[in-house]
Amino acid sequence: MDRVRISVAVMAEQDRSRWDAFVEAHPMGTFFHLSAWRGLIEGIFRHRTWFLMAERAGELVGVLPLAQVKSRLFGHALTSLPFCVYGGAIGDAEAVSELEAEAERIALQLGVQHLEYRNVEPRHTDWPRQDLYVTFRKAIDPDVEANMLAIPRKQRAMVRKGIKNNLVSRIDDDVDRFFALYADNVLRHGTPALPKRFFAALKHTFGECCEVLTVTNEAGKPLSSVLSFYFRDEVLPYYAGDDVAARDFAANDFKYWELMRRACERGCKVFDYGRSKIGTGPYSFKKNWGFEPQPLSYEYRLYKREGVPQNNPMNPKYRAFIALWRRLPIGVANAIGPYIVRNLG
Repeated sequence: MDRVRISVAVMAEQDRSRWDAFVEAHPMGTFFHLSAWRGLIEGIFRHRTWFLMAERAGELVGVLPLAQVKSRLFGHALTSLPFCVYGGAIGDAEAVSELEAEAERIALQLGVQHLEYRNVEPRHTDWPRQDLYVTFRKAIDPDVEANMLAIPRKQRAMVRKGIKNNLVSRIDDDVDRFFALYADNVLRHGTPALPKRFFAALKHTFGECCEVLTVTNEAGKPLSSVLSFYFRDEVLPYYAGDDVAARDFAANDFKYWELMRRACERGCKVFDYGRSKIGTGPYSFKKNWGFEPQPLSYEYRLYKREGVPQNNPMNPKYRAFIALWRRLPIGVANAIGPYIVRNLG
């Protein structure tokens, strides 16, 4: 009997519901494999995409979202997937092989410097890897108080401090308060902000699966905010920002506790604290919550470069730029930033 061959094609608009159903059902599927990212990456950042789907006898058996990022400053890449912490092909072994073969064909046709897969687990052990990033994931207990007691003592004291300071958390209908805190926060760290319309598009696109939680003091002054994604039984705090006074009020600690508490009451089972760079403040903060770092397998197929790109603030060559950026007026930074950050991915 002849073996049924796999065909690979670019996702059509009418395929989106099948694509998303496959992602939802696949054990390696993530929020960042969802089809809506194609419209966001093309519409907001103007990057060309290839959302590849593999079929066998009419059945969808694998998917691979890809986007091209071409920049004079930061290089030319084909990535799965820019602006996302997880990616890569998912499906059965044969489907993944066919999808990756098509990705390589596209990469060579485009003349990119490298092809990047942001895998959770290793796939190409002989490829160069980016060892800078880890992720933090932990189960959420169905009992709210059990989650509080699971936080290490010193960090739990900070959460209690936020509660004693009479902080208030609220789910926002828009991204206004979040963006003001986020943009100020990234400016203080010397990095460009993503455009406000991107966050508005995330809320519009993903609906109830994209939520903004903002913490204020008793007087209603916003201190800290987080934009989170919900996928299956997981909550993923993804973008965050805070005021300079947040530390004094323990607002960040209170914010993440409130998010965990609400997620528990919502029935979520996993708290995905997200990606952090090893040795940074966010890395230490998440470890202090009792989360253990899990290495991410960012794998690179190099074509026209000798090593893995280091387009991140840890690269010493960006120190002067970071120092300069911190001194910009926030209005100027918010106007210029989107043109820079769109090419970082």
